[in-house]
Amino acid sequence: MSLNVSSCPEEHWSSELSLYAVVYGIIVIPGIFANSVALWVLIGNIKKEKKAVIFMINLALADLAHMLTLPLRIFYYVTHTWPFGKFMCLFCFYLKFVNMYASILFLVCISIQRCVFLISPFKYSTWRRRYDVAFSVIGWVVVTLMCLPFPIMRNTGTFNSSLCFADLPMKQVKLASSILMLTAAELLGFLGPIIIIAVCTWKTVASLRVSSALPKDHGGKRALNLLLMCAAVFLICFAPYHILFLLNQLRQLNYITDCSVRKNIVILHSLSLCVASLNACLDPIIYYFVTSEFREQLSRTSSFLVRSRHLSRESTTSR
Repeated sequence: MSLNVSSCPEEHWSSELSLYAVVYGIIVIPGIFANSVALWVLIGNIKKEKKAVIFMINLALADLAHMLTLPLRIFYYVTHTWPFGKFMCLFCFYLKFVNMYASILFLVCISIQRCVFLISPFKYSTWRRRYDVAFSVIGWVVVTLMCLPFPIMRNTGTFNSSLCFADLPMKQVKLASSILMLTAAELLGFLGPIIIIAVCTWKTVASLRVSSALPKDHGGKRALNLLLMCAAVFLICFAPYHILFLLNQLRQLNYITDCSVRKNIVILHSLSLCVASLNACLDPIIYYFVTSEFREQLSRTSSFLVRSRHLSRESTTSR
């Protein structure tokens, strides 16, 4: 089917690159700092708790890897040039999607584990950290393979240093292939995870209501708070993107022809990409406000640093 969109005016949103530069410039330093501290504290706590620490470490790693590429992205959005070569352009582009879907995966893993441990405490006592490590390795393999179509779909036969990321032209694909990729992305990256998180939250609430002892159990309340935070991060950061992702792909493949609709999709999709990147700043809030062991470890680490600084000053003064 041939669709005519040549009569549409220029669809490019003039403020798109400026928006990316501003948003990424705001979140890059807090994101790198918060996730670096989170990794430090979580790794120091890895031998003391089984409850989702491995998954939180992987979540922080995914967020930190994405944050470290933002300075290069900001450079491109400000200067409109990419002097770092074709490989780095595609790699940074690819890494954004790896971060997104790895974050979704580990949010789901955290939700499932907390729900299962609350409902079946016996499984907590018999669980081993190596199981989490195995699930994490398998998860990374699945995510990295699942995200490969994003850079592969970009037409970079003759690389232009003035074009990178979303500005790269897309390859033309058959309708059947487009439908298959869109369906997989929406089912595995959006509908499946949101259903799992919703079911885990519902089962946790039901468990707390049924048991007469659990409402007084702070562990149960913390598990529910963690699930609610995971659901909130998912809905805030990833739900808008996946709704607009579907519409934007249909626009790029020229299956949406109305000019005003196409322009609005471009604007909303750009905004949803910025919102999706906020997860790297929101995830550390999960660790701190919901996970008691993280707060305790961070408090001990802060106290140690304060004492070390105080002793260092006393030593300098006494000389």
